[in-house]
Amino acid sequence: MTQIRIKDAALFLGVSDDTVRRWIDNGALDASVDEAGRKVVDGVDLARLAQEHAANPADPSDMNSSARNRFVGLVTRVTSDVVMSQVELQCGPHRVVSLMSTEAVRDLDLKPGSVAVAVIKSTNVIVEASRSVS
Repeated sequence: MTQIRIKDAALFLGVSDDTVRRWIDNGALDASVDEAGRKVVDGVDLARLAQEHAANPADPSDMNSSARNRFVGLVTRVTSDVVMSQVELQCGPHRVVSLMSTEAVRDLDLKPGSVAVAVIKSTNVIVEASRSVS
């Protein structure tokens, strides 16, 4: 069982330590005490709570897709040369960067402030994990 400290749980959920403690106090999240006497939460319970509290904007496209990883966000920067462009989106707390042709940027009319959807096919996603949890 992965045990996660309150301060780290708060970081992963994007809330304050006090909010995590309130969730523990009102029974939304179970806690235990680790060997060092610190209050910790179970990683599985934390993942469940993170999914329940995830707030993704509605996808403005009316498309069916095999790609399940769709992040709606705002374009924050477009850097272009003659052939290629770098497009940055802020999708909730996540910054997503895409490289594409400058022609595609023009065709999609991407510019700062535009709403866009980053579609990520799972075959191109790298998952990393630390060897130990703090």
